[in-house]
Amino acid sequence: MSAPPVFYFDLGSPYAYLAAERLGRLIPSASWQPILLGGLFKLTGRSSWGTGPGRVDGMAEVERRAAAYGLPPVRWPDPWPGNMLTAMRAATFAARQGRGVAFALAAFRRAFASGEDLGRPEPVLGAAADAGLDPARVRTAIADQAVKDALRQATADAHARGVTGVPTLRAGDRLHWGDDRLDAAARSLAALTAWPGYS
Repeated sequence: MSAPPVFYFDLGSPYAYLAAERLGRLIPSASWQPILLGGLFKLTGRSSWGTGPGRVDGMAEVERRAAAYGLPPVRWPDPWPGNMLTAMRAATFAARQGRGVAFALAAFRRAFASGEDLGRPEPVLGAAADAGLDPARVRTAIADQAVKDALRQATADAHARGVTGVPTLRAGDRLHWGDDRLDAAARSLAALTAWPGYS
């Protein structure tokens, strides 16, 4: 059987939030892989649109898409973009505990539906509790060198595979970058898996 598609995300990305809310319906077989977007930017030499001249237009587009998808009105954390290092280490630990998807969705919703700053530990630990994780264990894991190394390695591996931003869905050797590519990626995967020779 072919490896499942991989969904690369960072909890600070509102477009990754939009994709995450639809992924379970469109591509339920996807494996969720947390990576650190700030680390990826360092590797690619890019920067966030949230700090550039397109910030206002980009935020308006996120809000428009959220409404179109039937999601709650977007509430922007302050600050945004923020420092996601703690949150992404928690996401890495949650994935190792088999609670990665539940944690990611809880954290995304706290950030972009409730406006909570995931750069602070309290919302991150709150998302951990929402996902059925022990917040005390998550607090310890955030400082664990093995968790730090795992996130760093996942980010480097994503870069090596050609990932330049989030959300990105990898299906085989093909990358679909952007929330607006998720529906096309789902159609492409559905056509592929329907082919009699697929295995």
